[in-house]
Amino acid sequence: MRDDSPNSWEARADAHSFYGFTDLPSIAERGTVVLTHGEGPYVIDVHGRRYLDANSGLWNMVAGFDHKGMAEAAKAQYDRFPGYHAFFGRMSDQTVMLSEKLIEVSPFERGKVFYTNSGSEANDTLVKMLWFLGGAEGKPERRKILTRKNGYHGVTAVSASMTGKPYNSVFGLPLDGFIHLTCPHYWREGRDGESEAEFTARMGAELEEVIAREGADTIAAFVAEPVMGAGGVIPPSEGYFQIVAPILKKHGIPLVADEVITGFGRTGSDWGCQAYDFMPDAIISSKNLTAGYFPMGAVILGPELTDRLQAAADAIEEFPHGFTASGHPVGCAIALKAIEVIMEGSDGAAPLIDNVRAITPKFEAEMARLAQHPHIGEARGIGLMGALEAVKDKATKTPFDGSLSVSERIANTCTDHGLICRPLGQAVVLCPAFIMTEPQMDEMFQKLEAALNKVFEDVV
Repeated sequence: MRDDSPNSWEARADAHSFYGFTDLPSIAERGTVVLTHGEGPYVIDVHGRRYLDANSGLWNMVAGFDHKGMAEAAKAQYDRFPGYHAFFGRMSDQTVMLSEKLIEVSPFERGKVFYTNSGSEANDTLVKMLWFLGGAEGKPERRKILTRKNGYHGVTAVSASMTGKPYNSVFGLPLDGFIHLTCPHYWREGRDGESEAEFTARMGAELEEVIAREGADTIAAFVAEPVMGAGGVIPPSEGYFQIVAPILKKHGIPLVADEVITGFGRTGSDWGCQAYDFMPDAIISSKNLTAGYFPMGAVILGPELTDRLQAAADAIEEFPHGFTASGHPVGCAIALKAIEVIMEGSDGAAPLIDNVRAITPKFEAEMARLAQHPHIGEARGIGLMGALEAVKDKATKTPFDGSLSVSERIANTCTDHGLICRPLGQAVVLCPAFIMTEPQMDEMFQKLEAALNKVFEDVV
């Protein structure tokens, strides 16, 4: 419970901090959790309370909160060259090396990279690239962006317009020209008697209808997360990208994979597009790119978009866009270390992606076990990302009354038990760090199960 004494950390947080993406009634009742440090997958607050963070911070602290090699890479680069930009034909050697490495580990045979400070900015940058390209190629009407309902792509005005979440209406978004198709969640969106194959076919038919209605020449791209993360860990229906990709290719519309969450091992594959067997025209990256140790995003362009954008930029002499910290040398040094730690192995340790693959079967088995609960309608996910959907009635998939805030109650009860998880809609989301051990996995699910039992006792 919150400490309301005048000089408490909770009171100081309330006095001077404006909260984003935070359930304000919970803060009013419980107070802010103010953290001081972390140990492996655990974080510790100002009162000495210890929490197993089942969200890896915000999907990103996959190497844990005290990885020695990551911190040493940062310090070494700060000592050597602490900051620079990537404007005017100048950039650090670390930036050059990271671009080489990103293309090497990407699905692309060749390409180029543009750096930002976040996934939101990377999606924003991608759209500006596409609008720039349309104008340069004599097709200025090619500006519309297709995404999906429940998809999440960021918080800038453009990336929030791409995001198919209803809360953006409070900002008067989306902007014109951002079109949200049906969320490819078969369990929730499938019609009575409709098979998964039929649902997937319907998603393809909807895409064809939208392209015909809007005009292919007005559509700049289709942007999709391989797995919807902040939508509640929603994998696509079976065969979804195998239906969607050929339709887009037929109409000359680029397919962009937003891999801010799924990139660098979260699904058990290097990239989410590999997990679902499709080839995008560009990839949006962030989060695991630096394992959370530095704010960075990247637009990774495949061969065709690379060539077209290079030709367009050459025609007007420059691409007038960038950020002061684009390609920051410390961020790039950290990203190079993160890729080594996650994908290649570092300092005698095996690649973290090997551990993801090793503990995923236990994660999936525990999720399936909890799915047997009478008020869990669906367990879903892939790799080390999963969600449990709470329902009032399992047979009819009827959700709880929204006023009960069931998922928020579950998350708060987990916090009381020393576990951090995330409520999203009526689901509880888990995305543990890649360093998780089997005993830590047991601890995570034991605490989650205790919280589920307590909350469902109270609300049913």
